[in-house]
Amino acid sequence: MSHISENIKKYREQMPEGVTLVAVSKTKPVSDLMEAYEVGQRIFGENKIQEMAAKWEEMPKDIEWHMIGHVQRNKVKYMAPFVNLIHAVDSLKLLKEINKEALKNNRTINCLLQVKIADEDSKFGLSQEDTTALLTSENLQDLKNIKIIGLMGMATFTDNQDQIISEFKVLKSCFDTLQKDYPQLTQLSMGMSADFKIAIAEGSTMVRIGSSIFGARNYN
Repeated sequence: MSHISENIKKYREQMPEGVTLVAVSKTKPVSDLMEAYEVGQRIFGENKIQEMAAKWEEMPKDIEWHMIGHVQRNKVKYMAPFVNLIHAVDSLKLLKEINKEALKNNRTINCLLQVKIADEDSKFGLSQEDTTALLTSENLQDLKNIKIIGLMGMATFTDNQDQIISEFKVLKSCFDTLQKDYPQLTQLSMGMSADFKIAIAEGSTMVRIGSSIFGARNYN
């Protein structure tokens, strides 16, 4: 058995009931993804739309494709025919574009709102106030071909576990507060290779794990 197959099995054994493993396959060849597929992995995350679309063309059609990276509005059309979940939605403009392309494809596309919890300028995301404002906006009611099903966030890239715990707690608190008024919010995507155990302990329902499954990324 390959290391990829073994890693997938290892991680799936560590996932409590109700927590989804998204295998983050960016920069990896289809052959690597197929090794994960052969041992039952069906949810893959990519951060570049065109790379994801190329893999979708080539791979089995029972795969759920998750777009986990920052989304440029002019690229939405390439994934609209097939994407299952877009994790990093951070504006009403982007939601309108996703809705427009979903309508063209006669689909409803699931989305997560990205909330900025990290103490880093490089991270994207909405403030908690803007997240609430977006969910309550009348403009959102007109978008019939998208469905916001939860929140997503990325903790600061740091060895300080207390800081990571604190940031995940902020996101979980925001999620719990909003869920009272918006019961359709069922998914909380937080946690990656380095911090997924903390994320699960803090209430994550979806973890995004890449290099720990597939090995170091090929950015050449």
